[in-house]
Amino acid sequence: MSHNRPPPDEDEISAFRQALRDAGVRPIARNRADPGRRRQEDPATAMRRAAATSASDDITAAGRTSDGRVEPVRPSEFLDFALPDLPWRTRQQLKRGRIGWEAGLDLHGHTLEEAREELEAFLRDAAARRRRCVLVVHGKAWGTSGDYPVIKSHVNVWLREWPSVLAFCSATPMDGGTGAVYVLLRRRGHHA
Repeated sequence: MSHNRPPPDEDEISAFRQALRDAGVRPIARNRADPGRRRQEDPATAMRRAAATSASDDITAAGRTSDGRVEPVRPSEFLDFALPDLPWRTRQQLKRGRIGWEAGLDLHGHTLEEAREELEAFLRDAAARRRRCVLVVHGKAWGTSGDYPVIKSHVNVWLREWPSVLAFCSATPMDGGTGAVYVLLRRRGHHA
């Protein structure tokens, strides 16, 4: 069913605009979509962020990640983490596997301590080489206690603690599914 209605006249337009004003509707400041760029942060937040970054640089290579008890995750559980200020679009691209990974690490067959040392060395090397995205294969194997996938559960904690990790999530099935994660890294001097 079609309605052939003439365009509104000036009185109708004025009445409509007045009704919007009376209802408290305000015009938008900018008529542009948010492209996902980082917003300007206040100076106090910028100083705290800079202090945290320099403090993390001072930490010795050993001991950056915890070795204490971690929250177990299920073998098929989808891992997902991102810093709060990471643009939504970037996070979605990572989840869909649309950010190409530039290096990979397979932790199969490692003890927990070996896996931690390998992961830390891999992340340091990736940062030195200014990698943007890497793949870490942690597997889904149950630990010796049989309770939960030990390496996967620890990788979930270790990556959250690593200073240059902006985000990580389980990979697409083509790259290992819930047995691997894409890791988005901060490049020195660059933002997400």
